[in-house]
Amino acid sequence: MRKLLKGVHQFQTSYFSTHREMFEQLSQGQHPRILFITCSDSRIDPNLITQTEPGELFIIRNVGNIIPPYGALKSGEGAAIEYAIEALGVKHIIVCGHSHCGAIKGLLQLGNLTEQMPLVYDWLKYAEATRRIIKEHYKDYEGEALLNAAIEENVLTQLENLRTYPAVHSKLYSCELDLHAWVYKIETGGVVVYSAERCSIQAKHNEDESDEIKQESPAHLSVNGNGKSVAVWNNLK
Repeated sequence: MRKLLKGVHQFQTSYFSTHREMFEQLSQGQHPRILFITCSDSRIDPNLITQTEPGELFIIRNVGNIIPPYGALKSGEGAAIEYAIEALGVKHIIVCGHSHCGAIKGLLQLGNLTEQMPLVYDWLKYAEATRRIIKEHYKDYEGEALLNAAIEENVLTQLENLRTYPAVHSKLYSCELDLHAWVYKIETGGVVVYSAERCSIQAKHNEDESDEIKQESPAHLSVNGNGKSVAVWNNLK
């Protein structure tokens, strides 16, 4: 706690004092254009990864960057998605998984959680589609390769869950919203971005054709309002 209190003091005396005008503007309201959905893992910092300022990202964080399908659960995730689209008017939704994800490790050994972490067990059921895909289509994978495949597939599973929300579906239909699938590599700082088509994940493992965001002219694949894969340059605002 001492470190945190010292950090608060440093924030107030240094960063805040030199960015007072920005915070005065933020006090008048928020206008983010991106909803960033990621894991609660302490190693993930969305603003650090994307080098964004306060007010630029509307963020949902939970165990495993999971979005329950619409109607499955009256959750904070659903409320945040609805608010981001209808009240804030976000134009992009990014689901960002990450390497070495403990939630996905748990998903691959789901039965072991029933007694020790029953709430985590229940929560991970909303990623059952991911577990089933891995079980049926990645039978030859094991260890780190299996975990990485599950992390990647889970990002696409959550994009599919997002499309079940009426607010998301409507904006996709009118081409007012883009969905993006990212995986952040903790050990390299890289961000790999995938097409919303599931075959791209298989192609990545078989041919290593996924795109990794670079510092110069970063292009990636996203899904437009018609649900098609499109190339998008690094312009999310």
